Amino acid sequence: MRRIKWVAAIIVCVSVFLAGCGTKDAESVVKDLGKVVSSMESYKGSGTMTLHTGQQPLEYQVEVWYQKPQYYRIALTNTQKDITQIVLRNDDGVFVLTPRLNKSFRFQSDWPENQGQVYLYQTLVQSILLDNSRQFAADKDAYVFDVMANYQNGSLARQKIWLNKDDYAPQQVQVSDANAAVMVEVKFNEFEFGPTFETGAFDMQRNMGAAAEQEQPTSAMPDEDSEGAVEPDEVEGAPIEDGADADGAEDTTGAPSEGGVQAEEQEPFITMAPEYFPEGVALKDMSDITLGDNPGVMMRYTGTYDYTLIQTHPKDQAMALIPGTTIDLGHTLALMSGEEQRTLTWTYEGVEYRLTSATLPESEMIKVAQSVQSEMGK
Repeated sequence: MRRIKWVAAIIVCVSVFLAGCGTKDAESVVKDLGKVVSSMESYKGSGTMTLHTGQQPLEYQVEVWYQKPQYYRIALTNTQKDITQIVLRNDDGVFVLTPRLNKSFRFQSDWPENQGQVYLYQTLVQSILLDNSRQFAADKDAYVFDVMANYQNGSLARQKIWLNKDDYAPQQVQVSDANAAVMVEVKFNEFEFGPTFETGAFDMQRNMGAAAEQEQPTSAMPDEDSEGAVEPDEVEGAPIEDGADADGAEDTTGAPSEGGVQAEEQEPFITMAPEYFPEGVALKDMSDITLGDNPGVMMRYTGTYDYTLIQTHPKDQAMALIPGTTIDLGHTLALMSGEEQRTLTWTYEGVEYRLTSATLPESEMIKVAQSVQSEMGK
């Protein structure tokens, strides 16, 4: 009898010890996460994002700032080319900034509320809260959730999220396709809740100037009401619609506002090519084109799907784009427009890309766009 009591006492002691170690079950963690998000005022984090959508992984350094209620700043730096773009949201809208070239692309969008982002804490927590079939595990330092992925890219099926046991800060995220192959991975090396940001931290002009100081002189951005919108010509095999709308996007690069400096001469055009091809698709032909006064290249692909990729180097003038849906490509934002024939438009390092097809599924369009990173000699 004494031995039985002694064993029972040991079991109780071990149970108490384990409880004191901070290990919780899924229900307790989920409840805590809801409280963390509802009371969260701000956060900032940094880490590495890797896209496995092409032949070679593409790696980006990511810096994320958030301040309640709707201010975001995401700096994405291509580690191989040392190219930085900034995705910014403030009271004036959503911007994609290329400070080195003094260019900004403005979206009238409710991003990121209308879609998920793998590097945003709110997106990760929401995917955990909404998936009632979530899988849960605990390792030495983290709680690990395996849940359904909630992204516009339909090929992304599930994601695995590691949260620090002490404060639920994100440590790592892996997003996989239906075959369990990891397509996107984010590893945070720093994450802080409740930081205080300086005045103007989410201001567009301040971010343009501060980031460009390390690379080249910057000029002030033009007045949004300035005239000079260009109506692109229609190119054979790739119709480019004209017109603009408050729900669309515009390149706000142009003549500098008072006190600014005219941008430097445009750099030589470098043709980029996608590394990803849907099965059964090959390059049909490539030709030089001109859209308005802007030089460019048109690449036509054929096979299982037919599509056209146009890339141009806009000069210092305002470009008008048709309305559409904001798409997150990981390294930048894009605009999806059209119905029977869809066009995905985005800018990267001063180059404007238009991917047009009547047959290519949206998930495949995103993969192709994400993989346009390799220089092509002509």
